[in-house]
Amino acid sequence: MLTTALRMAEEGEQPNPLLPAFYDILWSSVIFVVLLLIFWKVVLPRVQALLDERAAAIEGGIKKAEEAQAEAAAALESYNTQLAEARAEAARIKEQARADASRIEADLKARATEDAERITAQAHQRIEQERQAAFSSLKSEVGTLALDLSEKVVGESMDDARSAAIVDRFLADLEREGANR
Repeated sequence: MLTTALRMAEEGEQPNPLLPAFYDILWSSVIFVVLLLIFWKVVLPRVQALLDERAAAIEGGIKKAEEAQAEAAAALESYNTQLAEARAEAARIKEQARADASRIEADLKARATEDAERITAQAHQRIEQERQAAFSSLKSEVGTLALDLSEKVVGESMDDARSAAIVDRFLADLEREGANR
């Protein structure tokens, strides 16, 4: 192309307005090569270093994020394990509490039964003592009344030994009749 433009210029022909002059092409090529070399040697290594630095930072961030995610997963697993252990411990404690409550309830029922039996036995004993006391009192009263009555019927007073024997025999007869009923 350049040669064509030169040849046309020697022949006196008019050059094509779309094609630049030879010196423009030459100087433009030199400047382009110089700029290309500067870009290649200075700008491109700096851009590449910046890109490498960003890639390393991103990779480091990704690695840190993966490590943090792994730590979080481990912490979650540990938490879930501890939670399961705590639930199992709570269930065990609850069962132990139920067993203790059952045992305490049984102990309280046994104590209440023992206390009731003891109180009932004491009441029976008191009743028996009071019955015996009443019986003794009644026996002496009946004896006295019987002697008084017999003295009035017979019209004479009796000595103590003989009157005691009569009263005892009378009361023994009454007891036999009461037992037969």
